[in-house]
Amino acid sequence: MKLNKLSDNEGATKDRTRVGRGIGSGKGKTGGRGVKGQKSRSGVSIKGFEGGQMPLYRRLPKRGFTNSPFRKEYAVVNLSDLQRLIDAKKLDPKKPVTGEALIEAGLVHKLHEGVKVLAKGELTHAVTIEAVKASKAAVDAVAKAGGSINLPAEVEKPASRKRRHLAMKNRD
Repeated sequence: MKLNKLSDNEGATKDRTRVGRGIGSGKGKTGGRGVKGQKSRSGVSIKGFEGGQMPLYRRLPKRGFTNSPFRKEYAVVNLSDLQRLIDAKKLDPKKPVTGEALIEAGLVHKLHEGVKVLAKGELTHAVTIEAVKASKAAVDAVAKAGGSINLPAEVEKPASRKRRHLAMKNRD
């Protein structure tokens, strides 16, 4: 047996069909695409079209929504992260922990809408944290360690239209 004499079994391979090479080839003129219409043009595929059957994306239920234009993003900080930075001497527990201090320490890259403190992990040092939001568990954990979280005053939300309407109705 010689390497230059090796070949596939008879019928194992098939030559590719060369379309558009004259009417005599059997695949000339329209190249097997039929005549006219969207599908005979190049670069067209009707994505999601299932031959008149209700497409999958319309058969499945839609749930929820994305509040993109009004979504707020926060720089999330866990108590364990703060403790790690204090242990590494990147944060001074005597000074208030602000967004700028967190950026300087390398914990946060961008503040977005402000800092949000979450209660994952434990905090052993008494620190004052200045944040926009904090979970109740985080506030309790920081208070237990002897520190505090300074949050902005809660702004009272305006009553909904229905409540206003009822209030106006009851006033009469």
